[in-house]
Amino acid sequence: METNWDVIIVGGGAAGMSAAQYAARANLNVLLIEEMALGGQGLTIERLENYPGLPEPVDGFQFSQNMEKQAREFGAEILNTSVRSLTKEGNIFKINTGKGEFTATAVIMATGAKHRNLGVPGEDTLAGRGISYCATCDGPFFRGKKMLVVGGGDAACDEAGFLAKLTDEVVMIHRKDRFRAQPAVAQRVLENEKIDVRFDTVAEEIMGEDKVSKVRLKNVKTNETVTEDFAAVFIFVGSIPQTALVPDVEKDEAGYIKTDEKMMTSLPGMFAAGDVRNTPFRQVITSASDGAVAAHWSAHYIDSLKGQAYV
Repeated sequence: METNWDVIIVGGGAAGMSAAQYAARANLNVLLIEEMALGGQGLTIERLENYPGLPEPVDGFQFSQNMEKQAREFGAEILNTSVRSLTKEGNIFKINTGKGEFTATAVIMATGAKHRNLGVPGEDTLAGRGISYCATCDGPFFRGKKMLVVGGGDAACDEAGFLAKLTDEVVMIHRKDRFRAQPAVAQRVLENEKIDVRFDTVAEEIMGEDKVSKVRLKNVKTNETVTEDFAAVFIFVGSIPQTALVPDVEKDEAGYIKTDEKMMTSLPGMFAAGDVRNTPFRQVITSASDGAVAAHWSAHYIDSLKGQAYV
């Protein structure tokens, strides 16, 4: 049962840093490992204004710095390195990293998910300047303006419906001749007079100097192209959960880690939090909540191995 750490958290976004804070407050010996900069996708948020309790909007960088400061002040250790492998032997997790091997009694996976990109010109240079992957986060900034939604799944349809509450001009394009969303979800979009649905259509280029101003669209059947003015482009073509370290943990059909209400995965002692797990709503606040829950129950799990109750 001797380990370097009580809990090791893999991933330093909102879920990971929330887990680190709550685990450390529970008097656990906590190590958070993050390969890149702390903050995860939150670093791309230009203006965070819908997080409860913030007196003024902040950018994602400042918010992430505040979370890091809290986690460190409660006693969590943070290590910047890559995780090469994660295995379990008996009740001990072994995490091999670029800076050596560490062991823990419990692990919290908070590795997140990466948005699928369109891969068209202008997407990289205008990301965060009119290009968004979250309507709930950024839609209000473009209230009353013309917006483009790219995608045809449940998320795209739901987000288009949300944006239609903010403006009368929503154009939604999908490369196929029908939505792949659930019929009821798709029907709501098709019946919404504020949403101009265009099938068999793709975005070829997103244009603008310092922000999005135009998009070139192409009909894949006729090859006709048109360039239209848009204030924002919302891209919903799927996400890629970062689960390469845990190939044997149970996942849903989209590849997200399945958990119970305690954030426990199919592997005892391993918890998952944030965008890497199969959650129906992905926001900074839900990721932070997941992290707190995972930390709480990881403490209970560790107690159970010491002969104390785990309910």
